[in-house]
Amino acid sequence: MAKSVAAAIYARISSDQDGTGLGVARQVKECQQRADANGWTVVETFIDNDVSAFSGKRRPQYERMLEAMREGRVNAVMVYHLDRLTRRPKELEEFVEICDQAGIKHLSTVQGDVNIGTGDGLLIARIQAAVAANESASKSRRVKSKMRQVAEAGMPHGGSTRPFGYEADFMTVNEDEARIIRECAARVIAGESLRSVARWLAETEVTTVHGGPWRTTTLHAMLVNPRLIGLRTHNGEVVAEAKWKPVLTKAQHEQVVARLARQARSGRRSPRRYLLSGVCRCGKCGSTLYSSPRGDRRRYVCLSGPDHGGCGRLTVVAEPVEEQVADMVLYRLDTPDLAAMLTRGDQTPEAERLREDLAADTAQRDELAQLYADKAITAKEWMLARNPIEERIRSTESALAQQVNAAALADLIGTGGELRASWSTLNLGRQAAIIKAIVDHVEILPGVNGARSLDPQRVRPVWLH
Repeated sequence: MAKSVAAAIYARISSDQDGTGLGVARQVKECQQRADANGWTVVETFIDNDVSAFSGKRRPQYERMLEAMREGRVNAVMVYHLDRLTRRPKELEEFVEICDQAGIKHLSTVQGDVNIGTGDGLLIARIQAAVAANESASKSRRVKSKMRQVAEAGMPHGGSTRPFGYEADFMTVNEDEARIIRECAARVIAGESLRSVARWLAETEVTTVHGGPWRTTTLHAMLVNPRLIGLRTHNGEVVAEAKWKPVLTKAQHEQVVARLARQARSGRRSPRRYLLSGVCRCGKCGSTLYSSPRGDRRRYVCLSGPDHGGCGRLTVVAEPVEEQVADMVLYRLDTPDLAAMLTRGDQTPEAERLREDLAADTAQRDELAQLYADKAITAKEWMLARNPIEERIRSTESALAQQVNAAALADLIGTGGELRASWSTLNLGRQAAIIKAIVDHVEILPGVNGARSLDPQRVRPVWLH
């Protein structure tokens, strides 16, 4: 018999918090000893470490073992306990079916054999699987209830990875990282893209808590997390005021979330080679100018045709226009009238009214969606009612964005001279964000025929503030 039984050992543990794998190592050792006692030859070992058998998630090594059984490479299975093999009755039935198809009769545990080839043995296995499933379900309910209680008490959920901006206790603010979070938020509020902010973090050698580079996805997840304003969430729902101190104000967080939502809806990418993308307009017909290089020369061009709708009769070289607009913006940052506007920030009665309007329209849109989900209204009724609400939301967000831009640039008041000295070191996304926070658009007037240089009078900025 010893020569004819080719066994597979399967070991699994649901949680390996320290990552050492000692739990599965002990299982394998005892399984090997029992296989030796049975006279079985262990030909393959399959280990799923830190993987639940109750959640229904994939277990790669378990699947590999099933494949080995189908292919006839093993004709016996050794596990520490049946619940290591499965905690789901449905999965047990699938395992038994594979054993039947492969002619496998030997399933052994360290505690004793389970003869699935007999009716009584299969009944015992089914009972054990049902008991294991019930234990897992009960444990899951207890854990979920405990996690809910912890969340409602405003305490952190814990874990092995601390959040950026906080110490290892998940409660104490890390001031150095908090300053970085506030800078990232200010840049996003001013219109800078996540890609540009991530590039800035890389240039300044700021890493994640794992020591890796920032990605736009991880940066987005951090900035929209209510934890930054001292709110505790559970399953995506805010359930309590947190016990830790906030890093951002509620107003800052709202502005970041709104700005990122607008960027996602517009689908605009951060500028790459053209500083004034989407900013310049044709002085003849009013259409937006598009980037259109010719050879190695960058240009802004009014394009005609059904996709653009311009007159097609105006072209200007990009570099001198960009330099002139940047000079105008930096000069304006030092003017007293702009300082008076920006220092008011976004705490004006008008900004508060816009926020209230936005919240009301958003709530109405959500209520309308729920009515459609409940089949209280038809799809046509939903769309007819939704469109004017969406239009109001876009209009309010646009008006609020001007207030937001003012608050974001408050720290730049009077720094035009300093920015001029460091302008060339700023990445293109940062430069564009500063310009777009002050300039609504730039009108480019037609040039004089035959002129080889840009006439400054052709460039007319329309200021937001």
